[in-house]
Amino acid sequence: MTLDWTLITVSIVAALVAGGLATLALTYIERRAKAGPVSIFAEQSANTVFLFDGETLVDGTPSARTLLATSQTLGGPWVKVMAYLSPNFPDIEEQLRRLTVEGSITVASTPGLGNPMILQAELRGGMTRLVLLDPEGNAEQPGQDLMALRAMTDELDFLRDTVSKAPILIWRERGNGDVIWANGAYLLRVGDMTEAGQDLTWPLPRLFDRTASTQGMSGQRQKLTLNGGRAAWYDLILVGEGDLRLVFALPADSAVQAETGLRDFMQTLTKTFAHLHVGLAIFDHQRQLQLFNPALLDLTGLPVDFLSMRPSLLSVLDAMRDRKMIPEPKDYRGWRRQMVDMEKAAASGLYEETWSLPGGQTYRVIGRPHPNGAIALMIEDISGEMLRTRRYRADLELGQSVIDQMDEAIAVFSETGQLVMSNAAYAGVWGGDPSTTLDDASLRTLCGQWRTQSAPNPVWNALEDFAANQGDRANWRAEVRLLDGRLVDCRFAPLTGGATLTAFKIRDVAATAKVLLDADTALRRA
Repeated sequence: MTLDWTLITVSIVAALVAGGLATLALTYIERRAKAGPVSIFAEQSANTVFLFDGETLVDGTPSARTLLATSQTLGGPWVKVMAYLSPNFPDIEEQLRRLTVEGSITVASTPGLGNPMILQAELRGGMTRLVLLDPEGNAEQPGQDLMALRAMTDELDFLRDTVSKAPILIWRERGNGDVIWANGAYLLRVGDMTEAGQDLTWPLPRLFDRTASTQGMSGQRQKLTLNGGRAAWYDLILVGEGDLRLVFALPADSAVQAETGLRDFMQTLTKTFAHLHVGLAIFDHQRQLQLFNPALLDLTGLPVDFLSMRPSLLSVLDAMRDRKMIPEPKDYRGWRRQMVDMEKAAASGLYEETWSLPGGQTYRVIGRPHPNGAIALMIEDISGEMLRTRRYRADLELGQSVIDQMDEAIAVFSETGQLVMSNAAYAGVWGGDPSTTLDDASLRTLCGQWRTQSAPNPVWNALEDFAANQGDRANWRAEVRLLDGRLVDCRFAPLTGGATLTAFKIRDVAATAKVLLDADTALRRA
């Protein structure tokens, strides 16, 4: 049997071709099955790449999304990217505006502001494509996410620098009180409390007693005594972290100084109030007694144990009424309404009243508003002042009644030329009492009236000069004739304090004629 080598060769070639085609088909099908969604990026890149449509993120490489995930900035992806780029590219937003004109830009980070970076930006189909590159080329190595790692490293460096420069003391301690970490401010304060040349030990030295942190009370105040005896105050805030504790010590020197100054000021006020003769009672916005002085006890007769219980304003007034230390009202309800009105008036700063008590005393009561709705009630005994006032008024009335009984018309002027008093006889001479009118009752004005009612006479000008002269003055007399023909004898005298006395009396014509007749008769007989 003769073999057909041609047919065998053709069969073998056909089998090989079919096998090759099958292999290619299987390879193509496998690749299509393994291929995922195709990114809109034209090329695959290990760099950090963002694609934005306006401020909306369309796509990004894994390192870009990791960078966004680690950002602590609030806002959308565009805001986070700008916040990340701004420290290295201070004018990044202004640079990106050039894209609308140039289409693409390449910007290098500012030297000295961190690790060097290069930003490539371009417009592709109306979208903004941002590419962050590492100048050293490390980003091309597979398996590395350089930009995300750099972002976390920068943030870690930032946090470390912030904590180290914080002006408050921060430390972490174990449950037994051992300090295992502390910031720079804590270590500096340790140096202020240790001797020169002494090295730090492990665990770190404690500044505060162990009980200060083991009590677990936030806000407790502790004192440190530094080298030289200077004191430093701190408020401790504790945060529990399982078996560990994170402690913050906030400086409280200003608060302590303010509280000490306020306490000293209150003590000074208390000592001052204790020596006042005016009774003082301060009520808060709820009208509860908060402060009173010893004079209030003497003036109201209220017991100290009652006032120490911080009674209300109305309770204090009720107790004063029981002891007859307020004016007795006609009816109790009216009195209560009056007390409520008094409280309202005191709160608005309008209350001031004089109380005439049944026992004969006279009190001046003043209500004044204070900040935060508080009011102060001040009670002063003015019985002596009222007695002197009454006596003074009685003396004035007695003096007035005395000069009213005089025949002479009297007018007294002060040092400034104002009328002080006049008597009833004045109206009989000059036709009216100037002390009862609202017109100007000065010496100059009255001299003008006297001129119009008398014949021309230089005596009025002399009187004005006499009253204006504050030197040595002597009594002098004169006479003037009224327009009706009557003759008036005038007498002018200086008084104490620069005052001036003017006295006028109408001369008796019959008596004068009799005197002249008697004189003439005596001369004839002689």
